[in-house]
Amino acid sequence: MRKLINNGMRWYLAQRYKHIHAFTQNPHPIQKKWFEYLITSARFTEWGKQFGYQDINTPADFAERVPIQDYESLKPYIERMMLGERDVLWHGETRWFSKSSGTTSTKSKFIPISAQNIQQCHIKGTWDTMSIIYNQIPDAKQFQHKTLLMGGNLETIPNNSRAMFGDVSAIMIKHMPQIARPFFTPDFDTALHPDFEEKLDIMTRMLSKEKDMVMIGGVPTWLIVLFRKMLDYTGKQNMLEIWPNLQVYTHGGVSFEPYRQQFKEFFPSEDLNYFEIYNASEGFFAMQYDKADKDMLLLMDSGVYYEFLPQSEWYKEDKKAVPLNEVVEGENYAMVISTSSGLWRYITGDTIIFTSTYPHKIKITGRINQFVNAFGEEVIVENTVDALAVTCNLMNASIKDYTVAPIYMKEGNKGGHHWLIEWERPPTDVKAFARILDQEVQNLNSDYTAKRFNNLALEELKITSLPPGTFHRWLRKNGKYNNQSKVPRLANHTEYLDDILNLIN
Repeated sequence: MRKLINNGMRWYLAQRYKHIHAFTQNPHPIQKKWFEYLITSARFTEWGKQFGYQDINTPADFAERVPIQDYESLKPYIERMMLGERDVLWHGETRWFSKSSGTTSTKSKFIPISAQNIQQCHIKGTWDTMSIIYNQIPDAKQFQHKTLLMGGNLETIPNNSRAMFGDVSAIMIKHMPQIARPFFTPDFDTALHPDFEEKLDIMTRMLSKEKDMVMIGGVPTWLIVLFRKMLDYTGKQNMLEIWPNLQVYTHGGVSFEPYRQQFKEFFPSEDLNYFEIYNASEGFFAMQYDKADKDMLLLMDSGVYYEFLPQSEWYKEDKKAVPLNEVVEGENYAMVISTSSGLWRYITGDTIIFTSTYPHKIKITGRINQFVNAFGEEVIVENTVDALAVTCNLMNASIKDYTVAPIYMKEGNKGGHHWLIEWERPPTDVKAFARILDQEVQNLNSDYTAKRFNNLALEELKITSLPPGTFHRWLRKNGKYNNQSKVPRLANHTEYLDDILNLIN
């Protein structure tokens, strides 16, 4: 029976894939359709009336009338929505809110997710992902065997028992289509268990007996924790001894490159397919389109109208974003979205470059607020990720996590960068690792090279090796110990670094 279901789903997903291919060829009419739908749907909301949506006819009207927003500017509206007010940013009542707490850089954000957005964006993006996987893998068996769920938990909003909040994975689990539910593990009670450490223990015992796993998904840093526990529990040498039929790993949340070698050790097979997805609290935005090409296809038909903010505009008061038809390859943009949840011209905080504009493929480069530029070096997350991947490969090392902050100039001392690294497999010579890593950052960033020239402004980067478990202790201390939380990669201050060093001292 399951084989018949899988064959039926293969046919269905092939039809969906034709639509994906169609919008890659002609994306602008699709984006125009969503723009018109969003503006029309929100005309009679408080926000729509405030900005005269009835008179907005074109994207140019929209850009002129509605300023670019961040979370703080929308927060008062969202707080009222959380208390049950209707027709505020989006029509009707919104009952789901994604608690976004990826790093400890800010307090938690609560992103509204309307019933329309769940179906039009998050669920639709998941179906698009499956369509691409089935197109790329002829013998895909995701609707015949099991896929791993590693979700968060949900809570009722105080003073509004009709609404709930939680991380986006938990909301998607709650709204999973009935046809897909038999093919996921663990059971939903376990997947949504509120105590994360207890959930890991339950999943370790349960999943160690699951032989039919064909697909896993999740943030690599937290999956590595689960894999280690499972190998300790079973005494196996690698994860393929537990899950011999695994076909696909979908990853997102953090760059996969520093962890790629570790996953090859967990799954020593050339047959495992890796697909990157870009599924944030605000929406499901992109998916790797070709298993041989790491860049992701921007999903045009998922209830989102896109704009892009060039790097030169990021810190201006009156920011000017460009529409899709004006983007160029290789330029660093911040994502600006309008969605059927009432996020209007909203900066997600993620930064991307277009690696192709036919079709529109992107690569995530970091976060607007995650960079080191204390001396004009303009180092971004992508620089550190790529440099680490090369250096780990050269030095036969691997990491669990890392963060970077500036070393400010003091009297008699030059500046530099301080890296805190927690190792999975440390190099034999950390100082040699630092020298190579420093050179690799120079190879990727000409501004850093200029500041490093003859040690004029910056000295060679410094590495402090952290005791095992430090980052998890730090996340737990800050109330962020869950499968969606991420260590901030870069900061232009020393707040995180000092806090971590104080923790270990």
